[in-house]
Amino acid sequence: MKALKELSGVAAPLPMINVDTDMIIPKQYLKTIERTGLGKGLFHSMRYNDDGSDNPDFVLNKEAYRDSKILIAGDNFGCGSSREHAAWAIDDFGIRCVIAPSFSDIFYNNAFKNGMLLIRLPQEQIDELTKQAEFGSNAVFNIDLENQLVIAPDGSEHQFEIDEFRKHCLLHGLDEIALTLEKETAISSYESDASSSRSWLTPAAG
Repeated sequence: MKALKELSGVAAPLPMINVDTDMIIPKQYLKTIERTGLGKGLFHSMRYNDDGSDNPDFVLNKEAYRDSKILIAGDNFGCGSSREHAAWAIDDFGIRCVIAPSFSDIFYNNAFKNGMLLIRLPQEQIDELTKQAEFGSNAVFNIDLENQLVIAPDGSEHQFEIDEFRKHCLLHGLDEIALTLEKETAISSYESDASSSRSWLTPAAG
């Protein structure tokens, strides 16, 4: 998992409440178990017209936001089903941070497990950040995970809370497999001791 310490870029404003996982990535994209390639289906129903062409009114189709790394969303983002594809799609598009007043619990956990940073801020701060994000390419946001700060284009700083374990994993790029491998020496030592002291557990040769 790629480490995330600082993030700088344009933030796409999506001030909609109750954006559910079906809106994030609809059911027709759930056939795959691959984490790549889902970015094209992100926000499919809002992003594309019926004929498959881009909807020019949708924020991620506007030139200033096509390469956004940050999304500023509304309350209860990621509600609905537990599909992990929602986190995969956002990450595959290139968005590594979502800022909102609240998130569904399952989506919140899935996102962090996939190396994304989700930031909760009060609604009044979200409203202010959304206004600044609407300036497009002229508005660059900076995320400082070490100091837990969102630095807005106007220079204002917004402190956010994050669980220390999740913060550690993001700063060091540790997913669940990498966390286990940190204990590789202890695991190997245990297995060696177990083989010596309980030889009956060792498979017979041949």
